[in-house]
Amino acid sequence: MNASYLPELLSPAGNWDCARAAVAAGADAIYFGLPRFNARLRADNFTDEDLPELMAYLHRHGVKGFVAMNTLIFTSELEAAEAQLRRIAAAGVDALIIQDLGLARMARSIAPQVELHASTQMTITSPEGLEFIESLFPLERAVLSRELSVREIARFQESRTPLEVFVHGALCVAYSGQCLTSESLGRRSANRGECAQACRMPYEIVVDGEARDLGEVRYLLSPQDLAAVDLIPELVKAGVKSFKIEGRLKSPEYVTAVTRVYRKAIDAAVAQMESPVTPEDRYALEMTFSRGLSTGWLAGTDHPYLTHGRFGKKRGPLLGVIEDCGPGWIRLGQRSATPIAAGDGVVFDAGENRDLEQGARIWKIEGERIVFHKTYSGINFDRIRPGHTLYKTSDPKLESELRKAWKNARPCEKKTPLHLIVTGKPGDFLEVRGGGQAVRSSIPLQPAARRPLDAETLEAQLGRLGDTAYELASLENLLEGDCHFPLSALNQLRRDLVSALDEHAGAEPGPAPSSVAGYRDLLPARDAAPATPRASLAVLCRDFAQLSAAISAGVDSVYLDFEDPRRYREAVARFRSEARADAAIHLATPRILKPGETGYLKLIEKAGPDGLLLRNPAALRFYKDRHDLAKIGDFSLNAANPVTARLLMEAARLDRLTVSYDLNIRQVLDLLEMAPPEWFELTLHQHMPMFHMEHCVFCVFLSKGTSYKDCGRPCEKHVVHLRDRVGQLHRLQADVGCRNTLFNGRAQTGVRFYQDLRRAGLARFRVELLDEDGEAAARTIRAYQDLLQGTVSSADVLGRVEALERLGVTEGTLVD
Repeated sequence: MNASYLPELLSPAGNWDCARAAVAAGADAIYFGLPRFNARLRADNFTDEDLPELMAYLHRHGVKGFVAMNTLIFTSELEAAEAQLRRIAAAGVDALIIQDLGLARMARSIAPQVELHASTQMTITSPEGLEFIESLFPLERAVLSRELSVREIARFQESRTPLEVFVHGALCVAYSGQCLTSESLGRRSANRGECAQACRMPYEIVVDGEARDLGEVRYLLSPQDLAAVDLIPELVKAGVKSFKIEGRLKSPEYVTAVTRVYRKAIDAAVAQMESPVTPEDRYALEMTFSRGLSTGWLAGTDHPYLTHGRFGKKRGPLLGVIEDCGPGWIRLGQRSATPIAAGDGVVFDAGENRDLEQGARIWKIEGERIVFHKTYSGINFDRIRPGHTLYKTSDPKLESELRKAWKNARPCEKKTPLHLIVTGKPGDFLEVRGGGQAVRSSIPLQPAARRPLDAETLEAQLGRLGDTAYELASLENLLEGDCHFPLSALNQLRRDLVSALDEHAGAEPGPAPSSVAGYRDLLPARDAAPATPRASLAVLCRDFAQLSAAISAGVDSVYLDFEDPRRYREAVARFRSEARADAAIHLATPRILKPGETGYLKLIEKAGPDGLLLRNPAALRFYKDRHDLAKIGDFSLNAANPVTARLLMEAARLDRLTVSYDLNIRQVLDLLEMAPPEWFELTLHQHMPMFHMEHCVFCVFLSKGTSYKDCGRPCEKHVVHLRDRVGQLHRLQADVGCRNTLFNGRAQTGVRFYQDLRRAGLARFRVELLDEDGEAAARTIRAYQDLLQGTVSSADVLGRVEALERLGVTEGTLVD
């Protein structure tokens, strides 16, 4: 395999210790964050002051450093983001991992010498989507969504951008870049590095209004962790360039264990050797952190395999099932092969709520009995029963070994290979050339009476480079005749060459300066005081009853978002026959498109709409040249600042954009101040689409199947809600691709901010219906029409909407 295409092992580093651990364990590169604009704000992270030292340390050891700026950027932050880009470029950072399209465009302009890697937060799920991103700016790397299988990844091989794939670590249940749960429920955006991990919480499933008893299965949205070590050869064949380990919140022991196992696996795959991964390696992977290990989506769709629902936090390997127990002791009947010793940490799984789980360290082992200290273990043995399972959560011996491995390691610094050429003849001076430098002896060569200077002697003396930054790669002996030269003088010549090389290296320029261009050069032009047009209302409908209500209300525009796009043609025909002549109908694309799914877009096109609601990069590319259709970019494109908005409006030739749901009212107004308000539409009423996921709750918990092929389609037969820990019900729906969306049970309204938005020049507003019947849909639409017509106050509308919504309303993400 060509060296320039050798796979890269990319390890996480949440702090200095993890960076050292990654280097010691054999990582080719690390990725890390700074205090701002990174998706792991809870990690220790590195400071701006750390950057030069960190990059120097990494480069001395032949390791690259990538900075994650993988969050959305708000309008008021563009200046700070630009300053951070300049500091990153000055420190010699090798690459930037970026989510925000506008920030990526800024990086290409401001720091063109730093590689640009498209983050998994960009939600790149198809070759067509990647092709659209490539049309915006050159990429050196694309990090694909974790929901893709190896077979689907292989379909990207024609793309010109090298591919990166996550191979180990935690899996988000929602598509990265598309999770609004933390933002909706707690105003802590996952797109801003503040994920509250709502997917790891327990939920109750409610089917057709009745709670379904699933026993100990409560963690319905918590996937097992990813461990693709056995799929490395297949991923290499599929064209993957970089193998990424998740874990910037994990310990240096985790980084050490996982990195060295995948180092072995990748090296063996490249050499086309059998896997060298041992049972001990697998134990280390599971022991350092695991919620249970799986191949995720990489091996294909198997919903129950990925999300079993029994727990949501770290477990480690299963030790066995309790057969007998008494005060202070237990005996396992079904015992696993996992080693067990005094001092190990364990947790009892009694099928309880995780908050009630008990854990302790083993005091001693007496025959078949595992004994715990009656006083200091803290275990209430009245709650321990035969049949409960026991998991191992801590192995002090392994942890000590891993800690020593990274703390005591002295990783070799990368040395510059020297290719030396030696010339001269008796009577002339000896000259050594290499590394772009040349040194000449102070004394001439003499004729040799015996034992002339040969290549072996030259290599032995000139190759004694010891602790220098160089190593002898080759030596070409071009001496003429039999020459004699003192070894002491030859050693001095070697030292002179090293000094010349060091002096030249010190004089070399550092990283290229960042560009003089700035974010202001990328802002859209804006009229000084444009006239604000009449307010217009669009209504998104999800069934025919809602469509009829919208038609009867005489709305300006209707968006259809049906689960089955085959029904679009009928819906468009009904709209054409019943709606007013100047009203328009737009059809929504799926939020996600995977390889081979562009057929959905052709089906939508054939339905004959007036326009389209575009939700992903693949759809933007597919319809880019359709000038006969109105094109509206939806919230899922994450237009959070004017640079991103301009890029999308111009590159995709959009008519308008939906404002990102991550923005509060102050940030929305900032956006409208810096970009033409006529570009935008704001969703004034909706049930926030929180989780959007490949994981199918219907399949796992309401069928015995593994995928859409054998699940029996319970999504078409039942109305399903999930009840969270505070008792709130949230509606679950499936789309055409069997992807599930969990909608916030409480409707969000921006009615209180309507006048502020109008004064800022915004004229287009949207109401999104969810599961309202025809009557409720009509009353909701009428309330907002009255608001836009100025016949009622915001307070009146709020009261009417609150009366309609069974579970109440919230101002949610819009609150400043």
